Amino acid sequence: MDSGDIEEASGNGEEEFRSGPRLGGSKYRPVVAHDRAVVEMSSIDPGSSSSTLKNIKVVAPGDVGANARDRKSPEDGVNGHQKESKLELFGFDSLVNILGLKSMTGEQIPTPSSPRDGEDISITQGHPKPLKMGTMMGVFVPCLQNILGIIYYIRFTWIVGMAGIGQGLVLVLLCGLCTFLTTISLSAIATNGAMKGGGPYYLIGRALGPEVGISIGLCFFLGNAVAGALYVLGAVETFLKAFPAAGIFRETITKVNGTAVAESIQSPNSHDLQIYGIVVTILLCFIVFGGVKMINRVAPAFLVPVLLSIFCIFIGIFLAKTDDPDTGITGLRLKSFKDNWGSAYQMTNDAGIPDPTGGTYWSFNELVGLFFPAVTGIMAGSNRSASLKDTQRSIPVGTLAATLTTTSLYLISVLFFGAVATRNKLLTDRLLTATIAWPFPAIVHVGIILSTLGAALQSLTGAPRLLAAIANDDILPILNYFKVADTSEPHIATLFTAFICIGCVVIGNLDLITPTVTMFYLLCYSGVNLSCFLLDLLDAPSWRPRWKYHHWSLSFVGASLCIVIMFLISWSFTVVAIALASLIYKYVGLKGKAGDWGDGFKSAYFQLALRSLRSLGANQVHPKNWYPIPLVFCRPWGQLPENVPCHPKLADFANCMKKKGRGMSIFVSILDGDYYECAEEAKEACKQLATYIEYKRCEGVAEIVVAPNMTEGFRGIIQTMGLGNLKPNIVVMRYPEIWRRENLTEIPSTFVGIINDCITANKAVVIIKGLDEWPNEYQRQYGTIDLYWIVRDGGLMLLLSQLLLTKESFESCKIQLFCIAEEDSDAEALKADVKKFLYDLRMQAEVIVVTMKSWDIRSEGNSQEDSLGAFDAAQRRISDYLGEIKRQGSNPLLANGKPMVVNEQQVEKFLYTMLKLNSTILSYSRMAAVVLVSLPPPPLNHPAYFYMEYMDLLVENVPRMLIVRGYHRDLVTLFT
Repeated sequence: MDSGDIEEASGNGEEEFRSGPRLGGSKYRPVVAHDRAVVEMSSIDPGSSSSTLKNIKVVAPGDVGANARDRKSPEDGVNGHQKESKLELFGFDSLVNILGLKSMTGEQIPTPSSPRDGEDISITQGHPKPLKMGTMMGVFVPCLQNILGIIYYIRFTWIVGMAGIGQGLVLVLLCGLCTFLTTISLSAIATNGAMKGGGPYYLIGRALGPEVGISIGLCFFLGNAVAGALYVLGAVETFLKAFPAAGIFRETITKVNGTAVAESIQSPNSHDLQIYGIVVTILLCFIVFGGVKMINRVAPAFLVPVLLSIFCIFIGIFLAKTDDPDTGITGLRLKSFKDNWGSAYQMTNDAGIPDPTGGTYWSFNELVGLFFPAVTGIMAGSNRSASLKDTQRSIPVGTLAATLTTTSLYLISVLFFGAVATRNKLLTDRLLTATIAWPFPAIVHVGIILSTLGAALQSLTGAPRLLAAIANDDILPILNYFKVADTSEPHIATLFTAFICIGCVVIGNLDLITPTVTMFYLLCYSGVNLSCFLLDLLDAPSWRPRWKYHHWSLSFVGASLCIVIMFLISWSFTVVAIALASLIYKYVGLKGKAGDWGDGFKSAYFQLALRSLRSLGANQVHPKNWYPIPLVFCRPWGQLPENVPCHPKLADFANCMKKKGRGMSIFVSILDGDYYECAEEAKEACKQLATYIEYKRCEGVAEIVVAPNMTEGFRGIIQTMGLGNLKPNIVVMRYPEIWRRENLTEIPSTFVGIINDCITANKAVVIIKGLDEWPNEYQRQYGTIDLYWIVRDGGLMLLLSQLLLTKESFESCKIQLFCIAEEDSDAEALKADVKKFLYDLRMQAEVIVVTMKSWDIRSEGNSQEDSLGAFDAAQRRISDYLGEIKRQGSNPLLANGKPMVVNEQQVEKFLYTMLKLNSTILSYSRMAAVVLVSLPPPPLNHPAYFYMEYMDLLVENVPRMLIVRGYHRDLVTLFT
């Protein structure tokens, strides 16, 4: 294609389209020379590599597809096909373009400019991009601030003194291993595709489903909000201890007897804690309201003094001498290291000072609960995932770096703290880190205050974003108040978080709340590990994380370790945390909107179904393992009200065929027409039918088949529906009581054809007469369930009666089993055999044997006037039908192509049989709740019209009847 061709393409582009596709609600404008909407390859010579630009022409997206053939210029002439694009074969598909790639990643595509303006489409239109953070400020610093908290400064030396150096190392390694394994799992999930806001909630929800994600996410949000109050109170308490004069109320003095000389410990007044805590929380909220930019500016101001204070502590350890600066300081001595190697678990008072009369005994388990909050905070970076430039790089690198840095610091600190002071000094000096700090203790006080304020700031930053992410998923309507746009700050969620934080600050005593907060963190960590374990074990095609250093076994160990630590800390608080998460899970299941996020459970169900299907094989299922899988034929004989996809009572009956709801139903319907024309209509009908099934609370699936007619559609369904041994085994349909109407003359042949197809395919058949009167789950029935067991059906009729008894609507009924015997001499033997058979089958039923001595109806006299009237009417209609055939003078063909052969004596015999059976049913079962009777097969070479007359005579005046035909196998067994 030369330059002249390019000009020609540009000129032809000035023509307007008759009806082009739309994007964002605007029509495409005519093609102009500078249009950059889509770049299309045109007539590229495979052997040419030097003239690539010559083979590119610019067209509008709407000029692809159906209008492709209209693009030829008049100059093309008869040789125009030689200039057509080599991609013309794909004319009906959208070519790859930047807008399509953006939509695949879930990004919002801006609306194109007005077609009148002629300007280019810009992907960057709309709101300016919000400020994004990198690995250091977005993940590493928040995690470091959350992990390095008050426990390291005021409790870690005490933990070393109580547990000893040996068990102290084990304690740090245990807790550090838990967070390290969780970080590995977090890194794997976070690098498996684009990640939106919500951090661990987003990861868990997409892996384990919305119910699990929201239940753990809300618990984690609550844990972060309450942890913010914990950090604020720690900062205020340290400030008031360092500057007692700042207190408004008098301090509380506690006498301590754990030392040789009784000492006193001064504690700040609770009212001071409340007042200062509220003020500090409000100030931190103002910083959070400033947005990410403000937080980035303030965070280093909190972190740098913390790192400086830790550096001064280690300088003080190396410079410390015996009894300098305080009694009990030995400096780095091997003797102190040996003396402090073993544990010294003992009783302490409420202040943690050793006291034989104290009320608290400390063991390794209690120390785990005390120390574990010092390693939490690894989710601080992922909580703000929506504010990161590159989540797939920043979260793994930043979180792992913070975890390894702090764990290494704790391990080194155990060794140095154990070697620098006596055990008594470790257990009695709550601020030993400040005592040994160089050059003066005040720098540690500043470090404590700023570390706790920094951790509180990160909690108040991450928690609202977590809550906003949960609300934005629109699963729980109650959380709609916290929704925010992608580029906006979650101000309402921040206010709510601050309200919770202030409420906990006002309470003041967090001793009961703190263990639960720790449980929420551990619950979240176990959820992350379980998510990675499930995704890694299933290894679905979509599981392609960039972080390669993971394995399902590591995630399983991490999840197990989280659960073990939860019970080590407190089994009672573990139960409380799990119970709260379970309540939220149940609430989401009841009130939440349905959401399909492609979670791991769906993949697990899929693989489990495949394995189960393979294990079932193709052999027949044993009667002990047989379940009814009804194929519910929804196509009505007649018309249903508008927007009603199925008879309302069909699902009620399908539920009656399941024991305690176990089993699956397949609801199918047929659309008459051409598949290409009705494909969209079929999809919409399938959605309506699925909604109906869900509304009726029936476990089943919906299928819509497009076919030229009902007969062809049903034959396709009966042959192809299902897989292996999970194919439907019972066809359920409504009896066509309206088949005599003039405009429904095709019903008899269709109905008989369906029955014959089921017999040929070896499917059982259940036909419901009186479906309009079928009871729902709230309509209790009384009386009997009467079975007229005429032919051997493998026990299907018996099984259906037992399944009916398991439903509330029929549980008050009793079963009566009627057996038909032709001679009186057979009655007693038949009754005894049937009773023995039912006893062995563990079925309760009253057995009644009915004899039919002769086909002559006149022996009964006129006792059954209703049946006789129906019989006479059927005879007249059949005679008229035969007379019409004789007048035509030709022998019509049946639906199967065979000639019709009518034996009038045989027809009369069939009518007599139906009359006799109907009379018997009316004599014994007129008041029965439901009657079950064997379905006679359609006679060969008889018109479908005749069979409908036989069936009409059978069901005459019986209000509710199930006509049942089994298939060639036994469904019940005598053996255990």
